[in-house]
Amino acid sequence: MAAAPVGGAFAFSSVLTPFFLGTVGGSLAAERVPPGIAAGDPIASWINPTSITSGFLAVATTAYLAAVYLTLDARRERDPALAEAFRRKALASGVVTGALAVVELAVLAADATRLFRQLLTLPALPFAVLSVVAGLASLVLMWRRSFLTVRVSAALAVTALLWSWGLGQYPFVLPGLTLADASATESVLAANAIAVLVAGILVIPSLWWLYAIFQRDQSAKRD
Repeated sequence: MAAAPVGGAFAFSSVLTPFFLGTVGGSLAAERVPPGIAAGDPIASWINPTSITSGFLAVATTAYLAAVYLTLDARRERDPALAEAFRRKALASGVVTGALAVVELAVLAADATRLFRQLLTLPALPFAVLSVVAGLASLVLMWRRSFLTVRVSAALAVTALLWSWGLGQYPFVLPGLTLADASATESVLAANAIAVLVAGILVIPSLWWLYAIFQRDQSAKRD
């Protein structure tokens, strides 16, 4: 009896989290969040065409990635029916994501003109094109049931999209506030870089091993 409420709450939070993450990113992209405490409009800064469409795009993207990655897991568990169900969901969510990306571009052209112009020029344009190409390749690979290869192309499409947005907004973090102005001192950045490098050396092999164990085919144990 308790499983249903817990599952519902998890599903609800899985939608709300990427949605609000996308709305925040959209508000930043539309330059509606000026630097300073409570400096922007408390409503218009966060509820605007760019933020709303970005929220829906973020939800569609996470749903697409989840379906893509679960297809191979279902095949590994020797459940072809479940793999096919996830394949259909991946194709549907992929088409919806692509359509929302086109809508997002139209919204940016009207609501975030500076970012839209930057996306059509260097250095953001190659990443935007790569995202489109990788996204289309992902749909083809999913249609052909290349469940392993499509993981790479889908991840590449999303990563390229994020890089194009970041490069399009560079060097500004907030309107009038550049990345150099917002960054910490060089000594703090150097110390942080060293800490991240050391943590990566210590943690990444363990995480990779844990992931490999989790993804390992358990068919031999079941047999």
